[in-house]
Amino acid sequence: MPRYRLSIAYDGTDFHGWQRQEPADAPPLRTVQGVVQEAVADLIRQRVDVVGASRTDSGVHAIGQVAAFTADVRVPLERLAAAINSRLPPDVQVRSAERTHDDFNPIGDARSKCYRYSIEHTSHPHHPRPLFDRNTVFATPYALDVARMQRAAAHLVGTYDCVAFAQINHGRSTTVRTIYGCTVHGGPGRRIEIEIAGSGFLYNMVRIVAGTLLEVGRGRIEPGDIPAIIESRDRRRAGPTLPPQGLCLRWIWYGTDAPSGAEGLTCAPE
Repeated sequence: MPRYRLSIAYDGTDFHGWQRQEPADAPPLRTVQGVVQEAVADLIRQRVDVVGASRTDSGVHAIGQVAAFTADVRVPLERLAAAINSRLPPDVQVRSAERTHDDFNPIGDARSKCYRYSIEHTSHPHHPRPLFDRNTVFATPYALDVARMQRAAAHLVGTYDCVAFAQINHGRSTTVRTIYGCTVHGGPGRRIEIEIAGSGFLYNMVRIVAGTLLEVGRGRIEPGDIPAIIESRDRRRAGPTLPPQGLCLRWIWYGTDAPSGAEGLTCAPE
């Protein structure tokens, strides 16, 4: 049977992450994988397993999640995304659908991923917290020095053991990852965007990196301390795990065409 590749965007606010979760003693939790599978199954009138490339956590957003499924689909390909979307809730959307090769693995075939973490330093009460985009940006009352954060971010590029930036229960057999790019830039007003692209990321790693850079911006960690934090392999040396709402999966690259969601980002796919 043919295999299909989907590019998916979602507002993660009301989801328990991407991965389907079915507690033994309770109804299934609302997850992105769950609602997408239900929509596809309703469309094609058969059970289907929609496998996603990245298991984003509760409250984390995406504009470039990649998923795939194998099924006999009678809907014309040019109408497939729209047909699935008509069965989806308003906080998740299939951006594109295409045929792919039969052994396409959205997890194993991925060569790099990019996340963006958005921060607004409000210096409360003179600058109020974000209101209309409060679910997609983390607000801190501390003034942040972007230049210091940029210098610290440059030290994060390379191949090394990233365990200092992972939760203890990360569940991975190896904690070595390659970071291809990490940039910090100021947006409009008091908005700061942290972008990080790498071969893969450990559990909560991007949120911990963002928390570490925030501490640098506050002056509590020096930019030049980053190499020592990496070398220490000690989670306690890094910054806090920032909340999920500021995090967005921007793109996943498979070494072929430019990934959807990479437009305007400073971390190019590698």
